[in-house]
Amino acid sequence: MAFRKFLPLFDRVLVERLTAETVTKGGIMLPEKAQGKVLQATVVAVGPGSVNQKGNIQPLSVKVGEKVLLPEYGGTKVMLDDKDYFLFRDADILGKYVD
Repeated sequence: MAFRKFLPLFDRVLVERLTAETVTKGGIMLPEKAQGKVLQATVVAVGPGSVNQKGNIQPLSVKVGEKVLLPEYGGTKVMLDDKDYFLFRDADILGKYVD
């Protein structure tokens, strides 16, 4: 998998956005322009964390496999094995979904 070939540094989080819904609950096909931007993603890799003022490593707030809510704008697009992933700082992630 791509996340085995790429390890984010410091407080970066590599995520894979969930796919947009192409059909409504009623069965109507949505055109690509009407689908909107998907703000949910799955964490596929995390960095070790950031270093605080005392020199200690501050762990990240998310773990691999968790579903998170992303901001509408931001992140860096990364292509690994012909698949799109996005890099965000840990502080930029808005929240995570709890089961």
